[in-house]
Amino acid sequence: MELRHLRYFIAVAEHESIRLAAEHIHVTQPAISRQIHDMEEELGFALFSRTPRGLKLTTAGKAYLRDARAALDRLEAAARAAQRISAGVQGYLRLGFVENSGWDGAVPHVFRRFQAEVPGVRIELVPMNTPQQLDALREGSLDGGFIYQYGPLEPSLATVPLATNNVVLAVPHAWTLPAHDGSRQPTVALRDIAGWPFITFPRAVYPLYYDRLIGACQSLGITLDVVQEVSTEAAVLSLVCAGVGAAIVNSANLGRPPALARFASLSDLSIPMPLVFVHHADTTDPALERFVETVASVRAMP
Repeated sequence: MELRHLRYFIAVAEHESIRLAAEHIHVTQPAISRQIHDMEEELGFALFSRTPRGLKLTTAGKAYLRDARAALDRLEAAARAAQRISAGVQGYLRLGFVENSGWDGAVPHVFRRFQAEVPGVRIELVPMNTPQQLDALREGSLDGGFIYQYGPLEPSLATVPLATNNVVLAVPHAWTLPAHDGSRQPTVALRDIAGWPFITFPRAVYPLYYDRLIGACQSLGITLDVVQEVSTEAAVLSLVCAGVGAAIVNSANLGRPPALARFASLSDLSIPMPLVFVHHADTTDPALERFVETVASVRAMP
């Protein structure tokens, strides 16, 4: 049995006439009569009783009509949903992000714009550091992610650059900084505080960035006095707030400064931190393609 059989049957049932059904759906009467006859043969029971006043549904035909309408409704709903998915306006995306990237700037702007333009796509956000996101992309458990990129990625991954942050110094409020101009965010030289205790993260968390940070310090002739290592930047800043030590952190943290810490620019240390959106280069997911377009449009804004 084909879908058109159900449509013919419903039209005849609604009009109680093959002639009127034929006029309504623009199919010849013999074609409809033949299809109704074939349906009854296949089902093994009569759908209609023939009377001088027209066709009347049998009891079995009434039950079949109810289910046929429900089946067509489900099929039409499925077709509409598939069309929306094909157009990239409905679907589901699982996206990673480095937590500090979502506090200010391009990343929240991307999410706001995409939600406004494509509300039918549901997004699950997963906070992960950069290496974790790259591993998840390779495994297929993420559709894309906002990462800080150091060094080239494999050709199977494509990126859309968004912004470039830098590093800043985070210190406990109670600590006295070297002489500065008294501005809200002072500038200090790392050389002047090289003997302070510092909090960092283990190299295994992000080897590329760790090596760049330590290498930049060593190029200044400085070896940081690391008193504690923790695995997340949030934990680093918690220890800064507790007065355990200072830290060199992403300038994205300026968007959500901790209450018991303050930041200072570093005059002699610069480590550009490129923020990019990364995804599979060969994606065929229309929702992800729409999301990449949104990222690119936000990037292009002045």
